[in-house]
Amino acid sequence: MNKPDRQFNRNPGFLVHDLARLLRRTFDQRVRQIGLTRAQWFVLAHLYRTDGQTQRELADDLDMEPAPIGRLIDRLEESGWLRREADARDRRVKRVFLSAKILPHMEEMRETAKGVYADAFFGVSSQDFETFVDVLEAAKFNLGKLSAEKDQPK
Repeated sequence: MNKPDRQFNRNPGFLVHDLARLLRRTFDQRVRQIGLTRAQWFVLAHLYRTDGQTQRELADDLDMEPAPIGRLIDRLEESGWLRREADARDRRVKRVFLSAKILPHMEEMRETAKGVYADAFFGVSSQDFETFVDVLEAAKFNLGKLSAEKDQPK
């Protein structure tokens, strides 16, 4: 079998996907003792940055369907990791908040993530790392803008 050409192996989409997969796998291995799944961590980490979202907002932000995010929230609520509260303006709407129980673990998670990044980017200069992050942010902004434009009615 022929080796894939170098250009194919340097495809940014594949590289970003592979890097994200390896970061998740390494992170999962390091936080397994807390007893949460990757999907649950993903929800909790997002709420850590944007606490008090509605279930619909959370589903949209995480690019998930409402039913699966609802099941995740149910399990996290049953475990005491988060809570739902009625919206002040519309009692039918529930907002999702982190519980006090998870907060010490969030700091532990943040420290674990720092360690994973330190291992992943070992040998990369801080200047190159900052450039890498700047490029990722620019691509994210550009694609987000395109996506928002396509969502607008014509």
